[in-house]
Amino acid sequence: MTVDVAVVVAEPVPAFELGIASEIFGIPRADPSLPRYSYAVCSESPGPLLTSSGFRVTPTDGLDRLERADLIIVTGASPPVPPPSTELTTALRGAAERGATVAALCTGAFTLAAAGLLDGRTATTHWAYADDLSRRFPQVAVDMDRIYAVDGAVATSAGASAAIDLCLHLIRQEHGADVANRVARELVVPAHRSGGQAQFSRRPVTPPQAGTGLSELLDWAADHLDDDLSVEALALRASMSTRTFIRHFTAATGATPAAWVREQRVRHAERLLERADSTIASVARRSGFGSVDTLRRQFRRVRGVGPETYRTAFRQVS
Repeated sequence: MTVDVAVVVAEPVPAFELGIASEIFGIPRADPSLPRYSYAVCSESPGPLLTSSGFRVTPTDGLDRLERADLIIVTGASPPVPPPSTELTTALRGAAERGATVAALCTGAFTLAAAGLLDGRTATTHWAYADDLSRRFPQVAVDMDRIYAVDGAVATSAGASAAIDLCLHLIRQEHGADVANRVARELVVPAHRSGGQAQFSRRPVTPPQAGTGLSELLDWAADHLDDDLSVEALALRASMSTRTFIRHFTAATGATPAAWVREQRVRHAERLLERADSTIASVARRSGFGSVDTLRRQFRRVRGVGPETYRTAFRQVS
């Protein structure tokens, strides 16, 4: 049973990731029936440490705290991440050997890999650094599209807010889906996000040499959002059966064709709404939603606000 959580930090401490771990494991929930943890922030260096945001935090414990923790979370740093010290490597390996769960947030995966804890395992990290992780540690199976990866008692997460997804998964794994869902509700976040990092990455979702033709198809679709972009039409254009197309598309992008098209249309609608000269009806037509009602419904579904509200907040005034 996970009751003792220790977070390992080093300067510059990633303020956002530390904040996520502290929010989820470090404070009692409003619902007293939810799990409570003994929580510590640990570092090799005593005294205040500078964070990535410029303020300082003071760890509560040294690395000896890792000797009794049930869950150890290692935060990252901006690459190149320095190799862990002998003391930290020994502490992490010792914790893993006695059965503790060891997790890394974002580029903390580089620390676990350098300590040998990811050898032969599947891991992930922020998509921008996944290639570097794979190159530096070829013995690690790096999956750049995962929001998080759990392989045995070792876990890694993608960048930034993916730390929330991993922490909720660790709670779900230990206490069940109901508890994780209740914690998520208190945090006002999804209990589980669908899709992978491909939906956030600036790189092509699939390389041209993959042979599926999806790169060219996605480029075409993004330029023809007011065309028929149904699954059947896209599959026909890709020269695939509908079933095969859906499988390849989801593997490449981390989203279903319908969800991807909806997101692209909403993004285009946002750009049009920011212009002072675009009517709502024109935005609906040009973004591929067709009717104003459909635009409103889908825009609110994806962004949580209506297009009129978005325009009021973000219209560009020259």
